[in-house]
Amino acid sequence: MAKEFFTGSATGRSSDEVSLADIVFESWDSFDSNKDGDVDENNNDNDGSSSEKCKAFWEEKDQLLKGILCRTSSCEKKVREATKEVVREMDNSEMVCSCRRQVVAKSCRNCMLKELCDRLLNLGYNCAICKSKWRSSSEIISGEHSYLEVREDLSKSKREVKVVIEMSFRGEFEMACGNEEYKELIKRLPEVFVGKAERLRALVKIMCSAAKRCMKEKKMHIGPWRKHKYMEAKWFGTCERSTMEPLLVMNSATRQPKYKASMLTFDLLLDNIQGLHCTTVEVV
Repeated sequence: MAKEFFTGSATGRSSDEVSLADIVFESWDSFDSNKDGDVDENNNDNDGSSSEKCKAFWEEKDQLLKGILCRTSSCEKKVREATKEVVREMDNSEMVCSCRRQVVAKSCRNCMLKELCDRLLNLGYNCAICKSKWRSSSEIISGEHSYLEVREDLSKSKREVKVVIEMSFRGEFEMACGNEEYKELIKRLPEVFVGKAERLRALVKIMCSAAKRCMKEKKMHIGPWRKHKYMEAKWFGTCERSTMEPLLVMNSATRQPKYKASMLTFDLLLDNIQGLHCTTVEVV
């Protein structure tokens, strides 16, 4: 099945909605501005359970999400189209898992990242695998996460743009116990995200705020791995950036035959090495 990509466009949406996207993205810093990007804990139970306020909250999150997903840049579009084409090629090829031989390569996240990175490098993109790690603190538990990053130099502005590629973006936010409003937000998210770091940061903030509100409405405790600081650490924490070797593509026409020699003729090989000689093994 083809993966759904973040397209950065609003297919079938009116120009009014695109204009709204410009407004909500530019004013995002002033919205929901508490330090964790979550809903206000000081609201009393009556306010928190008010159907009017709940409805307004989810409508606002939906508009913010649509607004950010409507936006894109020429740099993002170029990397996104290249990524989409590479993923399509990978789906049609057979790959050998380089880290766990008993696992099919296409079901191994590590192998998929390595192969995608290598193919983008071959196309001339400055792509690398980023592995972020963070320690436990009073606010979050320890963890690690791997993703791809493409760096593009903009000649006009003389600055570097970082484009993040997350192969399982929607899955990072899915919750089995989510309410209907939260699930509708999840449906809007692309399976594969390809976009600038600042756009990703805004999306993470929206979804973490929605997840916390969802758990509060259901009177459930939110897991520490779903909190804003933890989710943000996945893509914005301290990370190591490295390129990887490509995976082997199964193709019998390009395989090199392995050299095989019998131990009975091993002495003949040694004759060619500094005049060495040993007696042939006698077979009885």
